[in-house]
Amino acid sequence: MAIQELIQVLRDMKDIHQSLLDIAQLKKETLINNQVDQLNGLVIKESKLVKQIAELEQKRVFEIGRFLVGKGYKPDPAVTVSDLSRIVFKAEDKQALLDAQQELAVVLGQLQRANQVNQELARNSLAFIDYTLNLLIGAEDDSVYQHPQQQAGGYKRNSYFDTKA
Repeated sequence: MAIQELIQVLRDMKDIHQSLLDIAQLKKETLINNQVDQLNGLVIKESKLVKQIAELEQKRVFEIGRFLVGKGYKPDPAVTVSDLSRIVFKAEDKQALLDAQQELAVVLGQLQRANQVNQELARNSLAFIDYTLNLLIGAEDDSVYQHPQQQAGGYKRNSYFDTKA
């Protein structure tokens, strides 16, 4: 029966998203500890999981289409699980479908929050790096007007490093 396969696809999607959530939590620790090599490895694992999710999404659309055809409806890739639950008449199938959808939604919410935290950590890390570089090499002078006598003398930067060396 197509509805059981769809429920299994939703559970598989939840499992992969849970793996992404685990990776997101590891990424948080690597960002905090500034472990760039480990972060690269996590990103590679993450991209493999995202490919699996794309495959499962195609399978989800296929299973929904197959269920709709079995019920005499025209298959439509825009039909969501919520839409589908309205035409499932068997109570245990409908409840299993809604439970699988709810479990996936919970994991997706957690993953979204974890990714927002990681984005903020990455932004803060980049801002700190930028700040540190500006301290070491000095910020560029962004003035609009410069006295003509100062232009002839050349540009002098106040920094710890000699950029002309």
